[in-house]
Amino acid sequence: MKIDFTPRELGYYFPAEFDRQVALWLSWPHKEASWPGKIDTIYNPYAEFILQIADHQRVCINVNDGAMHHFAIDKIVNSPYAKQVKDLDALVDNIVFYYHPTNDAWCRDHGPAFLIHKDNSSKAIVDWGYNAWGDKYPPYDLDDNIPTLIGQKLNIPVFYPKIVMEGGSVEFNGKGTLLTTKSCLLNQNRNPHLSQYEIEQYLIEYYGVEHILWLEEGIIGDDTDGHIDDITRFVNEDTVVTVIEKDKSEENYDILRQNLKLLQGMELQDGRSLNVVTLPMPKPVIYEGEQLPASYANFYISNEKVIVPTFRDDKNDEEALEILEECFPDRQVVGIDSVDIIWGLGSFHCLSQQEPDVNIG
Repeated sequence: MKIDFTPRELGYYFPAEFDRQVALWLSWPHKEASWPGKIDTIYNPYAEFILQIADHQRVCINVNDGAMHHFAIDKIVNSPYAKQVKDLDALVDNIVFYYHPTNDAWCRDHGPAFLIHKDNSSKAIVDWGYNAWGDKYPPYDLDDNIPTLIGQKLNIPVFYPKIVMEGGSVEFNGKGTLLTTKSCLLNQNRNPHLSQYEIEQYLIEYYGVEHILWLEEGIIGDDTDGHIDDITRFVNEDTVVTVIEKDKSEENYDILRQNLKLLQGMELQDGRSLNVVTLPMPKPVIYEGEQLPASYANFYISNEKVIVPTFRDDKNDEEALEILEECFPDRQVVGIDSVDIIWGLGSFHCLSQQEPDVNIG
């Protein structure tokens, strides 16, 4: 079906993650090169993530084939967390598998950007171009096709902006404001033919926003060139949490202080000042001499829970969870060990994509 108007012109917009959802979407991890030497260690925390969400909303998982489907079920039902679940069968019934082949697991970036219509009567998908963060990790042809496959399966319209955009590079308050970083969206490895103004027009037209806020750089070790979901997240329509580094000797210190200063001077789409809450950074997570992009900001917000990566750093883990509990008084904040998962250079938010409920109100 040919669509001659943009989502904004047709009345669609991208809701906030904290708005009501019908499903969590994932792509089952199978690329060993993303977790070299330790992919087997990620399945237990990944299974807990799935089961924590499946107890109150649907979880949809892209798998390559029947063999991967059965492998995934085995890893989920035999995980340590599964033994703590009272009615495991009910949770498994809430997990739906789709035979949509992928190259990698990072569904936030290659998955569908779900839009809803402002009258809450319909849903659509934006299928942005995907080039594995500036052609860093080919091949990515299967990942690039995922939004269209899901649109076909769900029988909902798909829009094609024909520029590169990743879900982890943008953050929304659901009321017209979008937050992003210059280091990623203006990087020459994404859309070198577009100016900042032109990129803003794509954001406005295809996400249905009206107000764009720009931060500068992301954290050290982030191979996405500075995704926003590792540094600053909306927790409600006028408040963000943003990570700060307390140790002045750390390379992230100046980067994150600069972003904090920018945030403290920002206004929302209606002219109100942005409320800013700070989160600590964990102690650096080093593996094979490489500093990994460990951040408490890479949490996933579901209808009833907030799933937060933790890093075996008791003091900072506890402080981050307590701050997020204050930010989400109506949700359960759950920390899940992410020390092995972060070797893939992402965590729970990077791995996930939400499907909104059309009845958000």
